[in-house]
Parts: sequence; C-alpha cells; structure tokens
Amino acid sequence: MIKYSFIIPTLNEEKLLPQLLDILDDKELKNKYNFEIIISDGGSTDKTIEIIQKYDIVILTNDSGKKQNIAIGRNLGASIAKGDILIFHNGDILPGNFELMLKTISEEFLNSKYLAMTCCVKVFKSEQKFVDIIFQTFYNYYFHLLNILGMGMGRGECHIVRKDVFNKMNGYNENLAAGEDFDLFRRIRKKGKILFARKLVVYESPRRYRKLGHFRILFTWLLNSVYIIFSNKSKSTEWQEVR
Repeated sequence: MIKYSFIIPTLNEEKLLPQLLDILDDKELKNKYNFEIIISDGGSTDKTIEIIQKYDIVILTNDSGKKQNIAIGRNLGASIAKGDILIFHNGDILPGNFELMLKTISEEFLNSKYLAMTCCVKVFKSEQKFVDIIFQTFYNYYFHLLNILGMGMGRGECHIVRKDVFNKMNGYNENLAAGEDFDLFRRIRKKGKILFARKLVVYESPRRYRKLGHFRILFTWLLNSVYIIFSNKSKSTEWQEVR
C-alpha cells in the first residue's frame, strides 16, 4: 500500500528537474517507505516531458492548450495520488537529506495529530550568497512563528499534508495566481496544528532572487498575503515564469 505521494508541478524545468528526480526515484527508498512520484506538467515546451519519461514516474500532461497555474497543477496531481500523505515539491528544489525527510515524516508526522508539515527553505549551497542567508534565515524563523501563533505558513517548496485534510480543504485555491501555499496552510492551521521541522531543509534555485531581487519578492509576498487575508484574492494576476 502506498503511504506517500510526491507531487511536483512542472513547467519548462529541463535544467533543474533531473537533479531532483535522480534523488527521489530511489528504488531502495521507494520499497522501504512505499511512495510514488507524480509529475503534473502545465504544458512544457522544452525537454521536460522527455526527461520525466526516463524515470519510474506517473506523468500528467496538459494537452488542453490552456495555461494552468501552480495550484491547478498541484490539485490535478493530488486527484490521482494513492498515498495517505501528500508531499508537494517544486521542480527546482533539492532535499537536503532525502532519507532523513522520509524518516522524519514516518516517525514524527505520520501517526501524530499534526494536520500538515513543512520545513526550512534555503538557496542551493553552490549558489548561496550572504544576502540569501540573511533573507532566508529571517523568513524560516518568521514562518515557524506564524505556525506557532496560529496564522499558518509553509513555502510551496515543501508542503506535506494528510490527504483527508487536503480534500476537506478542497485543495489549493485555483483562483490564486500567487500565495496559494500561504492560503492553504492558513486554512489548515485554523483546524489544527502544523509541524515545522527545523532540522529538515529543502534547497531552492536562486534564479528568482537573482532576476527580481530579494526585496521585490518580499514585497510581493507580503502584498499577496494581505490581499488573500482580506479579500481572498491575490494581488498578482500571474506568477512570472523565471527560467
């Protein structure tokens, strides 16, 4: 019986996705922890699909010709997931220690009363700058505090949610072009506690920070959060693709 479903929405991720799939598609760990991997592609025009086909992975493709946001991609992946625990990653991340993540989920989350789980997010070690360390250290502590205080927050780079809870929440809000990760965890936190596993880290590409800048991204996050809280809408009408 499948316990865990890794769900990864993709869009033109030919450069970074293979690194992630090389880690996740571990036959020994799959047998030990009983998990599946689902890729929900939003309509890639590069070699993303060709790359995915080399792995033992379930692929959902968007053949409609219509643009889909990340919330739609995640929800589609969740709709076919067989696992009791849904683990959402973005296509440009790398787990710091994949087996430790699986072990922590199994030992500290699976049979607990927590409804969802998340962890720290940092920039790839090989590309990390001092400003990245300052920015993400602050935000990891801030997001942890939001969960303690009852607001709820988890970066979409690592969302771990019980499937029954996810279904009761009706998944991600597909009307949100941005901030759908904050919105889901905000709603979940109103129903119960969220585990913030500080010992776990997922590393993300710094490409968005490099193109747009940390403070512009910070302002966008905060603005979208305020709009979601007070109007249930995101300020951003589109989340810019950065590749």
